[in-house]
Amino acid sequence: MPALTISERAAARVRDILAKRGRPSAGVRLSTRNAGCSGMMYTLDYVDEPEAGDELVEDKGVRLYIDSASLLHLIGTEMDFEEDKFSTGFVFRNPNEKGRCGCGESFHI
Repeated sequence: MPALTISERAAARVRDILAKRGRPSAGVRLSTRNAGCSGMMYTLDYVDEPEAGDELVEDKGVRLYIDSASLLHLIGTEMDFEEDKFSTGFVFRNPNEKGRCGCGESFHI
């Protein structure tokens, strides 16, 4: 079982973002960092060169790298992409989360 799953909508969005970048990329890095009012936030960045210790998740034509410090926080997470009338963005359904802040931007484990 992979550390993380990615929906078809999220994979399509990542492929689109990488295609528009204008230069080759090894994929995208998903990590968590200390921030926000609840304690932690998800971050996505381009990966030009994978780092030692990165966990590679390949799914639906996307290479997603998870840094080793974030891996335990993300096991079992589903990455999705949602668009509605008021917001557009990646959504993470993480079974390890114990709660989120009121605005939904940060979470705690």
